[in-house]
Amino acid sequence: MDSTWLVLLSLGLGLAVGAGFVWILHIAARRGHHAAAVVNPAVPDGVDQVLDALESAGVVLDPSNNVIKASPGAHSIGLVWNGALVHPHLIDLVDQVRRTGDSITEECELSRGPFGDAGIHLSVRVARLGSRYILLLAEDRTESFRLEAVRRDFVANISHELKTPIGAVGLLAEALDDASDDPDQVRRFALRLSEEAQRLARITQDIIELSRLQATDALGDATELSASKVVKAAIDQNRVAAETRNIELAMRGDKQAQVLGNESLLVTAVHNLIANAIQYSPDDSRIGIGVRNTGGVVEIAVTDQGEGIPEDDLDRVFERFFRVDQARSRNTGGTGLGLSIVKHAVQNHGGEVRVWSQPGRGSTFTIRLPEASTVRPPIGDTQ
Repeated sequence: MDSTWLVLLSLGLGLAVGAGFVWILHIAARRGHHAAAVVNPAVPDGVDQVLDALESAGVVLDPSNNVIKASPGAHSIGLVWNGALVHPHLIDLVDQVRRTGDSITEECELSRGPFGDAGIHLSVRVARLGSRYILLLAEDRTESFRLEAVRRDFVANISHELKTPIGAVGLLAEALDDASDDPDQVRRFALRLSEEAQRLARITQDIIELSRLQATDALGDATELSASKVVKAAIDQNRVAAETRNIELAMRGDKQAQVLGNESLLVTAVHNLIANAIQYSPDDSRIGIGVRNTGGVVEIAVTDQGEGIPEDDLDRVFERFFRVDQARSRNTGGTGLGLSIVKHAVQNHGGEVRVWSQPGRGSTFTIRLPEASTVRPPIGDTQ
């Protein structure tokens, strides 16, 4: 064979081998890209930006239920951990949508932690996102459920609290009628009737006061006040009750501290704390009321030497109608609303109230209010 033909044949064979090699490389590259896409899926265009902007929880899952994108809200309420959905119920919803193709909207309650002591209420929407992905959206409605529960409890509690004195008034009125010929019995029943009427009046007044405090204009015209003057007025209101049981009311602290607010509301708040301390203090004891100004915050602390509050009850003492000692509160005429009034009065002044207590060592309730010089006047205030 001519050498020219051998060269051409060799050249053709080399081109064919090279083309085949390039084709094999191209196929391998395509399969590699496909495999990478399966292992590291990408969120459809625009979805990741939407999830980043969501305040609520949003999660995108791949066919293996791996979380490939989650909004900050999904992490904050604990739906996602280590690239997976935490709650089995949500996984069941995702699988159901994947099988049927139909979207699901559901209200559900899930445990917040591994022990199930606290729960979260979610409004969940699960739907397909394209042909491969599942989108889960969840709105945290825990707070609205909590507020609804508080409303129901308040209605139930107030019905119960009012029913007791109203029923007692009715029974005593009947007893008075039956004992009309016995002056001693009439006086005894009349005294009891007066006590129940006063108790009913206290409950009604506290409910009115609490409702007023929850109004947006509860403060009215705020003025600059002396914190020590507020405390002295509250002490004067409780002096007779304290002297009856030989309880000393001792005041000390910063006499120059000034706060901005409504004097009658602040006096009521401090009065309730002192009255509460007297109620739970033993005879011949001492209650300290201190005022101090620290870092632009005026603190009014009321410390007693009473029996203290169990740790489990500390978070509940400001709830409406909650009583640490039910029997003692009823015997002393407590309504269970005093500390709730304190809390709302202080919050309306932009402050907070804290409690420290230890069984057997007494309790300290501290009202913390902004110093008058640090409070910014409302927009448009020309004073």
